[in-house]
Amino acid sequence: MGAYLMTDTEVREGKHRKPIHLAAHFPGVNNTTVWSDPASGSQVDFASFVHLARVAERGLFDFFFLAEGLRLREHRGRIHDLDVVGRPDTFTVLAALGAVTDQLGLVGTINTTFNEPFNVARQFATLDHLSDGRAGWNMVTSSDAFTGENFRRGGFLNHADRYHRAEEFISVARKFWDSWDETGGVNPVSHQGPQFTVSGVASAPASPQRHPVLLQAGDSADGRDFGAKHADALFTIHSSIPAGQKYYADVKARAVAHGRNPDQLKVFPGVAYVLGDTEHEAIDKAAHIRDQQVGPHTALAYLEQVWGRDLSEYDPDGPLPDVEPTGDESITRGKARHGDPREIAAKYRELAEAKNLSIRELIKEVTSRQQFIGTPSQVAAEVDRYIQADACDGFILVPHLTPGGLDDFVDTVVPLLQERGAFRTEYEGETLRENLGLDPVNSTAETALRA
Repeated sequence: MGAYLMTDTEVREGKHRKPIHLAAHFPGVNNTTVWSDPASGSQVDFASFVHLARVAERGLFDFFFLAEGLRLREHRGRIHDLDVVGRPDTFTVLAALGAVTDQLGLVGTINTTFNEPFNVARQFATLDHLSDGRAGWNMVTSSDAFTGENFRRGGFLNHADRYHRAEEFISVARKFWDSWDETGGVNPVSHQGPQFTVSGVASAPASPQRHPVLLQAGDSADGRDFGAKHADALFTIHSSIPAGQKYYADVKARAVAHGRNPDQLKVFPGVAYVLGDTEHEAIDKAAHIRDQQVGPHTALAYLEQVWGRDLSEYDPDGPLPDVEPTGDESITRGKARHGDPREIAAKYRELAEAKNLSIRELIKEVTSRQQFIGTPSQVAAEVDRYIQADACDGFILVPHLTPGGLDDFVDTVVPLLQERGAFRTEYEGETLRENLGLDPVNSTAETALRA
């Protein structure tokens, strides 16, 4: 079993430290990555994946997290240069990483809208076998017709139906994972529902975890309820301790309402970080990184997504446009929508006026990810503070550089977290489920509970 080192004071006072869980997000090329930095490497070269994964394992992280996009997003008819591009197939990358790591969890994003339960269940069971129990699935949905054009059925699914399909998808996948019992006996799957009619059996015996660890990201009421019912961990966006505590309490209560132990649902906000020898140096570095992430062209492109029109005539370092949004969503294709453009524009105007922000300054503020900025000791203290305050159970770190963006955190912050008695000094278990502190899957009861 792994050891959690505690300070002398905490040992004397008998204090229990809530353990910190950490994961590493492979950023690729997106609106977090500074791809133009000389230190930035390829987002498709396998060596980049290997570097980040091995550093994460050296830092005793729970898992490596790989996002996926099924179509390259377009802005004004061109691939958006700061969006995810060149993403290789998730299962291929994770399976290959399983051969060059020993204990790090391998989590991939796979869509429930444009896949079939048997195939996905088979692929994750295979990954779990090949990695000796380290597979995890970030379940996502899509109602995007633009993405659907890559598939035979196209954009067939109404937005309101996406979680209905996901619910049934997970139920069928669990039946396939459970179609082999512990003794090697076979239990055929028979399912008839609105989305799927299947009859068969999994093509491989039960894997070490039986079910992969399930992650989910979704902040709507439907998304929270889906995650609280089905997921083992939630990937969130809540950035402050009060907001995190509110979300944490809400999803844990939803888990209880579904008959689950709330301790079996882990909460992971995505977070960036910037380290410096002094706090002032870290603040300056963070400002420089943000300037690289949101250049003049990018600032206008983001605003055009809300305004639904060409804004190239406007100065990105000047005030917001004096025209109203058109409501035309076709200017950007393949991007999730987050509300009525006119309402968003009104909020942008209010914020820009209150803080006297230019277009670029506004976009920097409204698109920023939660960040820990400071010296290693300051960042370690902040990370620990969030965990002990029940604002989350851990963090998924999103570095701004591929692939070396995690190195300094592992080298300087992780040892300080260990000294605080809140982070492991070795892996506790053999599987991802064990290292996250999750109970083993009871096949029949688990499937019945979440059906």
